[in-house]
Amino acid sequence: MPGHYGPLRSSPPPQQGLASRLLLLLTLLPLSLAAFAFVLQWRGGLTDLSTRWPGDASGFPGMGSSPLGSNPSSLLSSSSSSTSSSGSDCFDHFGRGSSSGFPYLNGWGFDFQAEQHPKICITTSTSAGLDQILPWLFYHKVMGVTNFFLFVEGKAASSNVSAVLEAIPGVKVVYRTKELEEQQARSRIWNETWLASFFYKPCNYELFVKQSLNMEMAIVMARDTGMDWIIHLDTDELIHPAGAQEYSLRRLLLDMPENVDMVIFPNYESCVERDDIKEPFSEVSMFKKNYDHLLKETYFGMYKEATRGNPNYFLTYGNGKSAARIQDHLRPNGAHRWHNYMKTPNEVKLDEAAVLHFTYTKFSDLTSRRDRCGCKPTKEDVKRCFMLEFDRSAFIIASTATEGEMLQWYREHVVWNDQALKIKLLRKGILTRISAPMVIIQGLRESGIFKALLESTKNSISKEKFLSSIGHSSNISEVPNIRAGRKTLPLKPMNRGGSYQAASRRTLAMTDALPEAVPPLSPPAVDDDLLRGT
Repeated sequence: MPGHYGPLRSSPPPQQGLASRLLLLLTLLPLSLAAFAFVLQWRGGLTDLSTRWPGDASGFPGMGSSPLGSNPSSLLSSSSSSTSSSGSDCFDHFGRGSSSGFPYLNGWGFDFQAEQHPKICITTSTSAGLDQILPWLFYHKVMGVTNFFLFVEGKAASSNVSAVLEAIPGVKVVYRTKELEEQQARSRIWNETWLASFFYKPCNYELFVKQSLNMEMAIVMARDTGMDWIIHLDTDELIHPAGAQEYSLRRLLLDMPENVDMVIFPNYESCVERDDIKEPFSEVSMFKKNYDHLLKETYFGMYKEATRGNPNYFLTYGNGKSAARIQDHLRPNGAHRWHNYMKTPNEVKLDEAAVLHFTYTKFSDLTSRRDRCGCKPTKEDVKRCFMLEFDRSAFIIASTATEGEMLQWYREHVVWNDQALKIKLLRKGILTRISAPMVIIQGLRESGIFKALLESTKNSISKEKFLSSIGHSSNISEVPNIRAGRKTLPLKPMNRGGSYQAASRRTLAMTDALPEAVPPLSPPAVDDDLLRGT
């Protein structure tokens, strides 16, 4: 019939049309992303961080040639390629294979060293194992730290540990060799007064001097690598950058005014709730706040309950750690502060950010601390060895008590098992829960980065090759040892030539008035009058 165009079709319902459009969008979106990724990969131009790792690591004695060769990260890449070519075990083990997308594995396409400003480095003196160092190190990488200067001894200097550490881009490992000690014995520090009260004493005092000498060397290394900030941390401490625009140490320091020379992080102290902690960074979330982050009335009003019969509010130190801007004449001022030979640093104490100190978090810390020091377990002798009262008490208990008595003492003085007291102090703000580091470190573990590093360096280097590669195998046994039963060899300056002594005398004229090094200090105590009024 003319004008007949076939049967009329009804328009689809509105809901059916919306569903069709949504289905089309969901189909096109992944295709577009895949095409974009292909274009980026095809264009290239993004450099791999590991290919920019400097090959020369011989700036100081003890660094020498890397046990892993001139390119420390090459071990990770070569090992990954060899294992992946041998079968699928490596891929199955790590979930995504050896070329994981985690930003610190070989193959990541973004140059973090070039993108991050300011550039931040951390220096430490450690004898810890990989179970402690790796979570500590990679957590701070996430926080924005670009470089690490690790002065290693003991377990940390062993071949299996150092092989892993050397494989991490941005890490410099410095071994405590005889040559290193001889160079540090020629430091100007020995001719100055600010550290003199710590010289020639055992245990913690010797460690304090050693840390200061290592920090002095780390300043030079930081300048040579273009760092903007330097921080000294122990491997049982984590930076908690609360108060920054983002949870980032880099962001926090980026926001510092240019006239700020030093940033002080008050420390929070860990409060363990069990006596069987194995991985403190992943199992401890309760901390006692620093005096600087509390109202005076709250601190002193709750002092007795917060102390729980211990010698002080904190078990160990309470004066925090600091970050220093890299500049001319910078020097350490003990393990907790920095100073400047030519001026008094302009410092800022942070109101929210802190250093989380995981102290005595494991029951085994009692015996490990005891084994690092050969002092007699008497009240008089421990004063020569330890600066803080709780350390002295813990050493005596660990040296004289049975295993059962030690455990009972640990539960009474360290473990927080009084639920009512915990709730009260949490409500008052003395205690606080901080979970961000725990979540980040757990995410790092789940990413496979730690397993990947361990797998890539497994059986890659023998002890003999390690000793010969650093060229000081005959000196390893001569390193000062402070284990129980061995004579302590305190650091001491070497005999110097006349020209160096003349230079030292000129230095003394300028530095005699410098303030003494800041030791680990206990938090403020309550005097007797105030105690009677509470």
